[in-house]
Amino acid sequence: MREHLVFLLAAPMASFGSYAGHERRGSELAPMRSAVLGLVGAALGIDRGDVEGLANLRAYSVAVQPFQQSKPLRDYHTVQTVPTPKAKRPQTRGDALASVGRAANTIITFRDYRCDVLIGAAVWGNGRWPLSDFVNHLRQPVFPLYLGRKACPLAAPVNPVVVLEEGPREALAQIEIPEWIRSKDWAEEERNRHPAYSDPVAGLKPPQQIELVPGEPLDRRAWTFDECAVWHLGDSQTEDEEAA
Repeated sequence: MREHLVFLLAAPMASFGSYAGHERRGSELAPMRSAVLGLVGAALGIDRGDVEGLANLRAYSVAVQPFQQSKPLRDYHTVQTVPTPKAKRPQTRGDALASVGRAANTIITFRDYRCDVLIGAAVWGNGRWPLSDFVNHLRQPVFPLYLGRKACPLAAPVNPVVVLEEGPREALAQIEIPEWIRSKDWAEEERNRHPAYSDPVAGLKPPQQIELVPGEPLDRRAWTFDECAVWHLGDSQTEDEEAA
């Protein structure tokens, strides 16, 4: 048995990044390790440039579980790019665009979101801060909390609590979901229809399905991430809309 901090993430719209190219910014079904640790860091007041503070957060493990099926949404952006030969060492992007004038290229880029997000999160570990500190700061965060992008604020208090359970799956089951934020056809059985995505758990047998994702934050200033192992705890279901 170990202590787990559990809390609820609910939002009308969210974006959970993964591998990304220049023209496409996709979204996973749930936030990765880096997103949850970043949200906790924002609550604590850790600045993006605080390398030591962010490194201390990496001592904690994370698990997340969707509690209802979210819906995909794609947004389109037009972006101007500057041909490299036409802008020699510009000081700013504005300088680069001004120097090329009509020679700038315009492309369409894609941004993916998830709508009607309802996700449970669990954090555990023995790092610099006790889990009780996380509870206090998530209730009164230093920086605003949002899910993936600043345009995606939370729709409800995260209601953090510390529970004593054998593993993250059992801890996530202790999260209370307010009736007013559930979809109208939501039932308690819905909670178990979706897998939990977890960091490896000491003392538990690894599941059959394990994947590597770019979820280990290395340097927030340079937006660099390392791959980390994610355990799939529970059976996932195929989403018809994902194939559309």
